[in-house]
Amino acid sequence: MGWRRGDEEKDLGLGSVVAQRSRERFLNKDGSFNVVRRGLPFLESLSPYHVLLTMSWTRFHAVLVGSYLFANAAFALAFLACGPAALEGATNLGTGFARAFFFSVETFSTIGFGNITPVGVRANVVMTAEALLGLLWVAMATGLLFARFSRPTAQILFSRNAVVAPYRGITALMFRVANGRTNQLIDLQARVMLGHFVTENGRKVRKFENLTLERAEVMFFPLSWTVVHPIDETSPLRGLDADGVRAADAELLILLSGIDETFSQTVHTRTSYKPDELVWNARFVGIFDSPKEGEHLAIDLRRLSEIEPLS
Repeated sequence: MGWRRGDEEKDLGLGSVVAQRSRERFLNKDGSFNVVRRGLPFLESLSPYHVLLTMSWTRFHAVLVGSYLFANAAFALAFLACGPAALEGATNLGTGFARAFFFSVETFSTIGFGNITPVGVRANVVMTAEALLGLLWVAMATGLLFARFSRPTAQILFSRNAVVAPYRGITALMFRVANGRTNQLIDLQARVMLGHFVTENGRKVRKFENLTLERAEVMFFPLSWTVVHPIDETSPLRGLDADGVRAADAELLILLSGIDETFSQTVHTRTSYKPDELVWNARFVGIFDSPKEGEHLAIDLRRLSEIEPLS
């Protein structure tokens, strides 16, 4: 089947080969892609700065602590290799690894209590190298911490499921989103694409089709937003039920982008829904709390994913 005008608008950037061969979801719930790249030389594939910026805070702190302890242990062994007389001074830690390790900590962190001193050229060379490395390590750690804190990211909460239910005389696909932070997002835009298998010329091919939304953007986003795709005569979901969506191995691909008012920069997030995450003939439970006199309008985020069946 040849290329047709408009196909480039429905290409996700994964390519036609991946689209036809892959049978797993393209987007995980956390927005990561199920694609692995191989073939690059090991050194060229390394991107430590990017990895350190994007890893979780728990892993980041573990890397910082681990590298700090490893560096001090390595220099402690270097001091021991200089001989038993390389370090001089009174201490209650004896003359072994423990004394060398804590002297290394003093040097690495530029504390310098002065109760232990290096003796000889080799020990002073090791001390000089460690002092320089300590300064570079502190500068790098400080820069990474600042970069992680200053990098704007979105924390949009998606409803656990999307629902398909009657809506204004027809049927509609709906999912709900809310801001998981107290910062303000403006000009929030949503794009929804359906990936599914269809039969063309006697063979199954995967197609990606944009779903028209009742409202594709909201100017302000202080509360929650129910994104709605009306399933009308132009919708690729028209005529499909739960079994039909499952047979087509459908996947709803969601991309949200907006402007973080704090940083005045664009942030984005993404997720997807598979057929087992679609609930038919159900609706979302109300998320707004009725304000009492003198109170502000509020939403209960604990009810973001709560649904109830329609009678």
